[in-house]
Amino acid sequence: MQAAVMRRNHAPLEIEEAGIDEPGSGEVLLKTSASGICHSDLHVIEGSLPVPPPCILGHEPAGVVEAVGEGVTDFAPGDRVIGCLTAWCGVCRFCTQGRPYLCPTQFVGRPEGSAPRLTDARGEAIGQFANLSSFAERMLCPERSLVRIRDDMPLDRASLIGCGVTTGLGAALNTVHVPAGASVVVIGCGGVGLAAIQGARIVGAGRIVAVDAQPWKLDLAEKLGASHCVDASDGDPVAAVQALTGGGADFVFECIGLAATVQQAIGMTVRGGTAVLVGVVPITEMVPIPAADLTLQEKRLVGSYMGSNRFRFDMPKYVDFYMDGRLLLDEMISSRIGLDEVNEALDRMRKGEAARQVIVFD
Repeated sequence: MQAAVMRRNHAPLEIEEAGIDEPGSGEVLLKTSASGICHSDLHVIEGSLPVPPPCILGHEPAGVVEAVGEGVTDFAPGDRVIGCLTAWCGVCRFCTQGRPYLCPTQFVGRPEGSAPRLTDARGEAIGQFANLSSFAERMLCPERSLVRIRDDMPLDRASLIGCGVTTGLGAALNTVHVPAGASVVVIGCGGVGLAAIQGARIVGAGRIVAVDAQPWKLDLAEKLGASHCVDASDGDPVAAVQALTGGGADFVFECIGLAATVQQAIGMTVRGGTAVLVGVVPITEMVPIPAADLTLQEKRLVGSYMGSNRFRFDMPKYVDFYMDGRLLLDEMISSRIGLDEVNEALDRMRKGEAARQVIVFD
């Protein structure tokens, strides 16, 4: 099969022939139909997330089941599925408490000593990213990385739900349960931020303020549900948000992952409000914050990982949201590309020129 392989950090991905094993116990073999390109893939390439090369990246997929391994009962050949990086074991304290997205085994691959799932043309092992590796024509995944979806859902749009949409929607719907009428600010109008805006709209939030430095992204944010926009390149965005919201918003979602915008998010939060960190700040970076804002103003600072998802429950619901018109996905897709265009797509992401790009496999 063809795959885009990260051979080293800070370098273009290499399109190669790769091998894929047969499904073992509890595994599912998929034909990849589409894969979104997420900023976390770029974080890995640039070394902000420590994943050793060689590795096939991609973690926002939709596809069709080709074969299943021993003991798999939830899937059959022909099923249309979405893949999610938050695989779950079902028995740990987090799974049994209803927080499977925190399962500590979610990135555990095959047992030690087993054959690799992925190999290169020389038969040498290639790492699998998040048990998915969707920048490839096929995937071999644990069954608990997958959810079956309805047959009438277009798979290129379904792929967006695998990470970015679930992360943004879930931050609003699951992590903090934004109530109707609340004021909301979203910093960063890429795929995750646009999904957070839509989550706020779907639950009936009041004022929804989009913050970004790209005018075209602000235009798109308005189409997807923002009531007001702040151009972060034109003056102080914190002052602008405070003026629009009467001192700050009830909920502020930071969807970029920069120390400066985390600090801005806290400044944009009203007394007693909640700042939600959704974007991934590089793991080696510390963010200084004014502790007095948390004590004397009782602001809350909350992390949101993958939209606090229970993906086998949430993702079919999000598919229904799309099919009934509540969730807008077509508008979020900046381009559909072939696998051989992945490096150009990553460059567009670096430059902030795309909301969401989707690799479509024939």
